[in-house]
Parts: sequence; structure tokens; C-alpha cells
Amino acid sequence: MVKNDHKRTKVTLLDVARQANVSRATASLVIRKSPLVGAATRKRVEEAMHALGYVYNMGAARLRAKRSHTIGVIIPNLTNPFFAELLGGIEAAIDDAGLVMIIANSGDLVSRQSAVMQRMREHGVDGIILCPAAGTGHDLPLLIASWTLPVVQVLRHVTSDLDYAGADYAAGMHQAVDHLASLGHRSVALAVHGPLHSAYQERVESFRQAMTDQGLQMAIIRVPDELAQIADAMHLFVDRPERFTAIVCFNDLVALGMAAGIHDCGLVVGRDISLVGFDDVSDAEAMRPRLTSVSTAPVTIGRNAATLLVERIERPALPPRRIISPTYLKERQSCQAVSPLATKTG
Repeated sequence: MVKNDHKRTKVTLLDVARQANVSRATASLVIRKSPLVGAATRKRVEEAMHALGYVYNMGAARLRAKRSHTIGVIIPNLTNPFFAELLGGIEAAIDDAGLVMIIANSGDLVSRQSAVMQRMREHGVDGIILCPAAGTGHDLPLLIASWTLPVVQVLRHVTSDLDYAGADYAAGMHQAVDHLASLGHRSVALAVHGPLHSAYQERVESFRQAMTDQGLQMAIIRVPDELAQIADAMHLFVDRPERFTAIVCFNDLVALGMAAGIHDCGLVVGRDISLVGFDDVSDAEAMRPRLTSVSTAPVTIGRNAATLLVERIERPALPPRRIISPTYLKERQSCQAVSPLATKTG
């Protein structure tokens, strides 16, 4: 039994091992969350750590292992609730791996993204999960290869030479259009915003293809990037010769602005114009009427990205991999069957 002098001297891992009646190697495995240690032994070691006030010296461990046990996560917009859910999925997965994350906002600017990546390298992160800023060059893999730093692309991709975790945007857009067609809608608009990137292109092209497959009348209309201004752009949809009976939105933020614009025009979501969001963030349940939205499962995407990165850190020679999560349409109240009178022009 260790004497009660640990308050005056630094408690070592050997002290913990003796207190728990295990080897120092076993105590070390518990510290590193190894699955090789049985539950009873793990509990005994953890109780010894608590009793002695042992604090794991992460800094010393990093020097020994030449790893920081931290990862960087770079996203383009911290205000979008979608990214909060994505980060929750990443955090859960890396916590299981005994890692912590440093979060940075690129603002969707390539220059800022480059500066942030450089700072993360200076902090010695073990790897980076990157949602590439719009305009990121295809030379990114060459740059990363020169750093020997594991990087996983998430949500957007610029190259097939790096790991990628995302969602099946094409299937999601077809699900939205097919649902509206089943309700009798013949004229549907797509409300888009933001810069061009792979996810944008996949959603827009898939909308065009789905509408063509259904033989429907379509338009793609750009709305302002700022949420507060989207409602004022509703005139772009109503001041037209054709009458759109439904709007598919690039994401749920756009859908929120569109819902406000529909209300400001004296119309009712669902009754007068059906509305479909994309991503199905938690706010979709808070809207009234509740928003029909394509779920891309951001928490799952985050977990997948973190899993890819952890495996890449452990096994750098793995070939590039892709994990594409399925989407599904969450039907709520914002879509209704179209009235025959609503399809008439004017």
C-alpha cells in the first residue's frame, strides 16, 4: 500500500499500479483506454487513480509517442446548425478514441483555410477533418502529401486521392422531387444559395435530372446568402408567369427563410406552396408547419469522418476510402397534395 504522502510528492503511474495491485504495463493500458484490459481490472485501476489523485501527463506522453492526440476540424460556417450536429458526431467518435479536437472556421475562404491548416500543423495535430472551402484547388493532395499529415474530406470533396465522408445528395434530391410529383406537383423551383462546391453541384444537377425524369416544369433560383434577406427574395418565385406549387430548398436554412417569405406574401406553407428542406437539422421539427426535409444524417457523417481519420492515423498506407451515407425523406406538414386549381397559370 502506498503511504499517504502523495499530496506532497508527485504520484506516478507506478504508484497507481501498486495501489491497484497490477503491473505498470496494465495501468498504462487502462490510461490509454486499451480494450485488452478487463472491466474489473480497469475499475480497480481507475479507483486507485482517483484515490491517489493521479493526473495523466499528456504532454510527456505526446513526447514519447510523437503524437499530440488532438485533431483539427475545419468547417466553413459555424453559425449553420447543420455543422453543430456534424461536430457532435465527430466529437463522439474521437472521444471513443481518446482524442480531442480543435475547431476552426474557414469562412469558406481558401486563404483563411490555408492559414488555419498551417496553424494546426504548428500545434502538432495528428490529422485534420476538412470541409473544403469553395475554390479549394485540386493540388490539395500534393500539398498534404508534402506535410505527411492525414486529412479527411467531409461533406465536400475536391479529390479522390483523399478519404471522404459525405451523403448521397443525388438520391436525396430525387427523393424530394419524386415525393412532390406523387402529390401532383407539376411545377417546382429549387432555391439555392452560397458558393459553388461539390455538394452544391451534386444537389443542383440531381434536381435537374430528377425533374427531367418526372417530366416536370422547373426553375433554379438563387436567393441571398444571409438568412434575414431570404424572405425578401420571395418575389423571385411569385412574380413570374408560371406558378410554382412547390419549392425545394438547398438546405434547411434556406427553407426557414422561404417559409418566412411565403408568410409575408399572405400565403400558407403547405396549403398554397409546398416546401422541402435539405439536411433535416433539429430546427426542422421546430418550424410550423413542421418542415418536410431530406435527412443527410450529419451526426453519422461526422462519426464516419472521424473513424476514417483515426484509421488513417493508425494505418497511413491505406488506400483512399469513401463512406457515403444514405439519405431519406422525413415527411412532415409542409408538403400537401396540390389542388387542381393551383396548377393553372396566373
